[in-house]
Amino acid sequence: MKKAAITGLFTFLLGLLLCIAPISAQAQCSMCKTQVESARGDKDEYDASGLNKGILMLMTVPYVLMGVVGFIWYRHSQAKKQG
Repeated sequence: MKKAAITGLFTFLLGLLLCIAPISAQAQCSMCKTQVESARGDKDEYDASGLNKGILMLMTVPYVLMGVVGFIWYRHSQAKKQG
């Protein structure tokens, strides 16, 4: 009972912290940023609006894989406790 309460409190606090975190953060590696800035200086019509979205899409794959592995691990540990 005590372990479940601590786990619930931890989950609640983690969720609260994630909700408070800035959502509008844009990620860019330094090499991509330098490349875009130099290309923007060369050509005035260069559009780099999709670069951040592309980087964020590439970031989602590892997070999804970690989530799937964590979910499978959780289900496996729950099945061991039950049976």
